[in-house]
Amino acid sequence: MPTLNAIRLFTATVEMGSFSAAGRRLGIAPSSVSRQIASLEDSVGAQLLLRTTRNLSLTEAGRLYFERISRILAELDEATTAVSDLERAPRGILHVNAPVSFGVRHIAPAIPAFLSRFPEVRIELTLTDNFVDLLEVGADVAIRVGELEDSSLIARRLAANHRILCASPAYLARAGMPKQPLDLTAHNCLVYTRHQGNVNWNLEGPGGPVEVRVAGNLRTNNTEALHAAALGGLGVALLPSWLVGHEVQCGRLIQILGGCRASPAAIDTAIHALYPANRHLSNKVRSFVDFLVERFTPTPYWEEAPGSGQHVPVNRG
Repeated sequence: MPTLNAIRLFTATVEMGSFSAAGRRLGIAPSSVSRQIASLEDSVGAQLLLRTTRNLSLTEAGRLYFERISRILAELDEATTAVSDLERAPRGILHVNAPVSFGVRHIAPAIPAFLSRFPEVRIELTLTDNFVDLLEVGADVAIRVGELEDSSLIARRLAANHRILCASPAYLARAGMPKQPLDLTAHNCLVYTRHQGNVNWNLEGPGGPVEVRVAGNLRTNNTEALHAAALGGLGVALLPSWLVGHEVQCGRLIQILGGCRASPAAIDTAIHALYPANRHLSNKVRSFVDFLVERFTPTPYWEEAPGSGQHVPVNRG
């Protein structure tokens, strides 16, 4: 059976082009390299190298052996590195990409606790609402809210993306509290516009799915604008719980029709961390994604009951 040392000497000789160069690379005498490769040829039962006074070249058997054994050595080295990484603290620069609103509210506040746990990591956080190609921009991890595009990336679920109905106490004091979904037709509904024309809210509640045509005096393509308008008492908004959860918990907004949310059929309901499907996932990426899963599950802090005092996860670092 060929020894691992002899196999590495053979690949080094092919890569370097001579026994002497391979010997210098591995710190052994050229004569020892030649003897061990001869022993390797005896073990496999085939001549692997053609030797002349001027150069070395691969035989057909040598070419086949080199191609296959190189792949095996690469996998062996990769496995060794992977095991070593399990025992080594994460380190280096971690490039993170996230949507602006979610990143400001939930990723940036999580970073101090993560870096306190893993002080040898540095984070470069890029916030954008454009869907970027992770490989093109050099990102290690991307946070996605809502629908995922088909890709070769690994997607790990962090939390649900529930959208809830809410309004300010001042608006409800003025306009009254809706008792059922169809009551929304008589309210000023603040509309998120992804398309022109009539707007229907597809809701899911205790009584099953219901579709309500809504209208109001504000339409915008920006959820932050809807959030600000709802806080200002303008009307009823259908917004992500991660955006309005803190205000609901402290009473600045009130969740209405408490059992109703946007229908899962109408909008994707998950927040994910995406990362490349590398065979060997770096320790810093794995640690960061694990940290977010720990922080946001099983129930994200923005969906905890009002009055629980848990809206800031100070003990999750």
